[in-house]
Amino acid sequence: MDMPPVSGWIFVIVIGAILATVIYSVLVYPLLRKRKALALPLSDEWRSIIESSVPYYPRFTSEEQQHLERLIKYFLVEKVFFGCAGLVITDEIRVTIAAQASLLVLHKGSDAYPKLHYILVYPSGFSVERDQVGAGGVVENRRMHMLGESWHNGKIILSWEDVRKDSHESGTGHNVVLHEFSHQLDSETGAANGTPLLPNKDYQRWANILDTELSALRYAASLQIDSVMDKYGATSEAEFFAVATETFFGKPYQLAQRHSELFQILVKYYQFDPRQWQDEPLYEPIDDNAADRS
Repeated sequence: MDMPPVSGWIFVIVIGAILATVIYSVLVYPLLRKRKALALPLSDEWRSIIESSVPYYPRFTSEEQQHLERLIKYFLVEKVFFGCAGLVITDEIRVTIAAQASLLVLHKGSDAYPKLHYILVYPSGFSVERDQVGAGGVVENRRMHMLGESWHNGKIILSWEDVRKDSHESGTGHNVVLHEFSHQLDSETGAANGTPLLPNKDYQRWANILDTELSALRYAASLQIDSVMDKYGATSEAEFFAVATETFFGKPYQLAQRHSELFQILVKYYQFDPRQWQDEPLYEPIDDNAADRS
């Protein structure tokens, strides 16, 4: 029997090596990393950080606690943290951010932000230069003070001072980690436009609610009327979704009272109701007509 020429064998070997590398990279390596993450022990120190950064963690069911811990461990293996402006990255920083980010996907059954690779952390707020369209359509370069920023190229930037502050003030409806990581969820469709990845049958309902609620928030902002949601959400559809997420986790009872349709569709999206973890606050009923058109 004739043997194939040497060049043919080389070709077969090269193709086989390429296929083996692809299979290992796509199927085997991610599985090994996940197993490595889940095998990491959760120290008492880490658990204390989780309880501090997620105040309602003790109210989770045992299944929720275990799943959150798994998500945190996987997150910490997958993501690389960088300290900026002299900040030294500690376990407190890593676990706090991982715990709050994992909270968003606790019931979603998805991996922890597969397209996100790098988390840059500053000691406090940071400044960036941005081109903005000013009066008369003139583009102006302005320096802006930021607490966090989410990028499409696999990174998030956060202010540690504000992450820590938000961790200890969970009922304010402000949380920079939830805000920036919700932008990552929003981007799963390819663009951060206020509409995250949904079942096909829910897109029209989401669009209707988004249009109504964003218009109402812009109306309230224009008249300086108090609102449950931060008026920064009126900036754009993407910022509305991020602010709505912060409010959903931080002020679920108020959001449910004032914006029931928005609250219910967020319950469906995040696949749980955060009111089950929190006591109903004592607050005065708000006249919806005074603040919103919705």
